[in-house]
Amino acid sequence: MTGEVNLDILLKTMKPKLNEGEFVFCTINDLSAVGVDDVLMFFKESEAITIIVKKELADTLRLEYSFISSWITLTVHSSLEAIGLTAAFSKALSNNGISCNVIAAFYYDHIFVDKRDAEKAMEVLSKLSE
Repeated sequence: MTGEVNLDILLKTMKPKLNEGEFVFCTINDLSAVGVDDVLMFFKESEAITIIVKKELADTLRLEYSFISSWITLTVHSSLEAIGLTAAFSKALSNNGISCNVIAAFYYDHIFVDKRDAEKAMEVLSKLSE
């Protein structure tokens, strides 16, 4: 099953969804320190393993973080080969003073914004989708 590549269709059908909870980016050296079912995302970098987890879990495990984010999913199956989707929504968010951290997974694009900007980001993304 391949995803959509047409930017116009992607923008019109991306329908942002605000996922419940607060999420944080942390670094660890040993992935076994955290249950894989509790990790939303992990990426092995040369310095450490970056993980995204719920803030409550990070607090329980006493993991350090500096950014508390909300997680928005664009509910359109975009192709990993699609051109321009990330640029379009990141520019719209940037134009409204909202920083974003983006993860393109197989089915959807996931955007992490400062939790204080979540509602504004949803408005900007919804407007972009009109």
